[in-house]
Amino acid sequence: MDACPGCREEFQQLQATFALLDAWEAPEPSPYFDQKLAVLLREAQNEPPAGWFERLRSRMMFNTGRQFRPALAGALALVLLVGGGTFADLSLGHHPATPQVSATVNDLRIMDTNDQAFQTMDQLMQDENAPADTNTATPPAS
Repeated sequence: MDACPGCREEFQQLQATFALLDAWEAPEPSPYFDQKLAVLLREAQNEPPAGWFERLRSRMMFNTGRQFRPALAGALALVLLVGGGTFADLSLGHHPATPQVSATVNDLRIMDTNDQAFQTMDQLMQDENAPADTNTATPPAS
């Protein structure tokens, strides 16, 4: 604080404030304070209960909001789930549903594919067993 005059001045002001607070004495309550408080309390207890709207209004104005936190957290979770699900559905896009194929049709498709493969293999085997082309020259016998 020796290097900073502004800090020193603020510290001195804080010391003066604390010295005033130490010297302050709380005033004594009046001798009838307890009786007046008891009368006011009795009057408040004898009043008819406020309507539901007035109770709700006073709760909203004078509370800390602690009782609404679980409901608020649940509502936020629901919004996130619905929003995330909607986003996921939109990002995946809408694909037309493929019709369900019966097992019989599926088996016939597999057999047709296999039949085409067997025909292709038969053609390849026939080409290997075919006699050599007559136009090709054969080496002379020695």
